[in-house]
Amino acid sequence: MYPSRFRYEAPRTIEEALELLHAGAGEAKVLAGGQSLVPLMKLRFASPDLLVDINNLPDLGYHRMDADGTLHIGALCRHANLERSGLLVERQPTMAAAAPLIADPIVRNRGTLVGSLCHADPQGDWASVVTSLGGHVVARGPAGTRTIPIGQFVTGPFQNVLAYDEIAVEAVIPAAQGVRAGGYLKLERRVGDFATAGVAISVESTGGVVTRAGIGLTGVGPSTIDATEAAAALVGAALGAATISSAAELAAQAARPRTDHRGSAEYKRHIVHTFVQRILTRVAETHETAA
Repeated sequence: MYPSRFRYEAPRTIEEALELLHAGAGEAKVLAGGQSLVPLMKLRFASPDLLVDINNLPDLGYHRMDADGTLHIGALCRHANLERSGLLVERQPTMAAAAPLIADPIVRNRGTLVGSLCHADPQGDWASVVTSLGGHVVARGPAGTRTIPIGQFVTGPFQNVLAYDEIAVEAVIPAAQGVRAGGYLKLERRVGDFATAGVAISVESTGGVVTRAGIGLTGVGPSTIDATEAAAALVGAALGAATISSAAELAAQAARPRTDHRGSAEYKRHIVHTFVQRILTRVAETHETAA
């Protein structure tokens, strides 16, 4: 199918882009990577009157880390840039584990992390990762800039809190308070498929004791799930068999999967339980080896 008729604009400044969106009065869409929007338009699930292409906006393709360890990811930073990032390998293990698992190489070459967060697909990988890391989104609009915690940014399946005349300009991951470890595991029927179930975990520790933890679940609910009780079970103790088992059980309980062609709800909960155990066991073994 072909998309319905639309007007196309490619502004060269953020101010011009915001003016176009404001004039669009809710009938305009932002195009960054287009890996989600364009297929929706071709199927006519989305029919915007105006497409605002932000790819000509300067200085949005970055990912950089401040001196204190805070990570900033611009709206035009491609998945492939993150996949090849030595910075993530060295400092952001959960993100480094997820980056090669995003869709397929074609999508990774054009798609963006910020665009994925805005799309708010319940089976999107990055939302779970950013949730586990306690990140937030920075939005620009006519009234200025605002910071939105990831837990408040996504309001439901394919829904976010952005006003029609706002643009998400970057995602921010706060600095770790201690040594950061973690990982991301995803079950997919074939390479590039959406997740049947996925788990993102970030753990921060000092002296072998967990000081902060985050667990995000992919594809097992109407939106990304922040398994707060499971993460809380890890804090205040060293990673051991008992704490890992408790976190895995609580994460499985937090999942709200539905039985479908990808598997039964029971099966998906089992996958969540297994993935939490695998990631945390790997983290614990790595720490023991390093010690």
